Amino acid sequence: MQFEIVAKCHTTRARVSRMKLAHGVTMLPTFMPVATQAAIKGLTAQQVEALGINLILNNTYHLNLRPGMNILKEIGGAHRFQNWRHNLLTDSGGFQLVSLSKFTKITEEGALFSSPFDGEPTMLTPEESMSIQHTIGADIIMQLDDVVSSLTVGPRVEEAMWRTIRWLDRCIETHDKSGKKDVQNLFAIVQGGLDPELRDKCLDEMIARRDRVAGYAIGGLSGGEEKDVFWRIIKQCAAKLPEDRPRYSMGIGFAEDLLVCVALGVDMADCVFPTRTARFGVALTFQGPMNLRLGKHAADFRPIDESCPCPTCTDKMSRAILHHTITLETAAAHAITQHNLVFQARLMGGARDAIVNGTFPDYLKTFFKNYFGEAGYPEWCVNALKSVGVDLLEGNPGARVQAGAGAKWERVE
Repeated sequence: MQFEIVAKCHTTRARVSRMKLAHGVTMLPTFMPVATQAAIKGLTAQQVEALGINLILNNTYHLNLRPGMNILKEIGGAHRFQNWRHNLLTDSGGFQLVSLSKFTKITEEGALFSSPFDGEPTMLTPEESMSIQHTIGADIIMQLDDVVSSLTVGPRVEEAMWRTIRWLDRCIETHDKSGKKDVQNLFAIVQGGLDPELRDKCLDEMIARRDRVAGYAIGGLSGGEEKDVFWRIIKQCAAKLPEDRPRYSMGIGFAEDLLVCVALGVDMADCVFPTRTARFGVALTFQGPMNLRLGKHAADFRPIDESCPCPTCTDKMSRAILHHTITLETAAAHAITQHNLVFQARLMGGARDAIVNGTFPDYLKTFFKNYFGEAGYPEWCVNALKSVGVDLLEGNPGARVQAGAGAKWERVE
């Protein structure tokens, strides 16, 4: 990995960086669409590439189950398997410790899963997670971490934090022996729940290993915690992590969350939200989400967004036809998926341009004004951005704040 900071915001902690990996250059900050099963639902690899996307995420746990490592070894990795020519990140399987907790038993050795398909037991250790990710061949690979729900309290949170650190050491040792360090980049994951003291302890331990990891992720959030707590943990972690390493906030996908995280110093984020919400007929726009299932769109012959360069909008596919077909034809879900991925790319691309041009605070103010309109700004967003020098209410006397709006973080998986 070659990582170079290109520009910094003069007010916030946002920055633009150039990250060169084995399969090309990705400019940061960026949003990574999730291709859980080696495919973004409804789109081919060529379609995703045509949207200008060059970094996606695959799921280690699921690819290990299906198609399995024998298939991936035979073809030479997930890039060839899914015909993806650009950069690829794999998670470690750690999040499944939460999402599949009823199938999982955690020990110091690793996580013992019962397959949700056939009930067969599978032990996922830090060494095995590394081995699987080496076979997948992703450009960025994640350590196996002991993940607990962000709503968990008590000694289990600290136990998981220290185990994550011990598991990182095992991941580092396995990765160092693999001969893959020149092409696959290991990221550590900061844990510690919602406890700032535990987060600081974990940060100190992770930073002490900075010469042996390529980047850092902030994990253990997006699980139902209050957003006013969420952003404070993000800010704490991003501020302390090394400046010369990429910072990845896991499971972030809502537009307002992405921009707040960028302002706090985050470089990368992922979530299934834009693709999943597309399958429910919701298109993302700079004026807020558009539910195309609503009857008011039945005779609306405009595209979703006349300024959007995605194939759905440039081909003038109308809101009316999308409304008509969203529950009848998969083509509608595919069309909205393309639009939503381009929306995320435009959102982050606009942030990069504004940071370079020295106008990022104005970009934030314009976005939030247009996106939330008369509904009022979520209070947590106002608080978070004010902490890094951007007052959304300044010069906007008619602005309203929604007390408690979006107060809970609900991860979309």
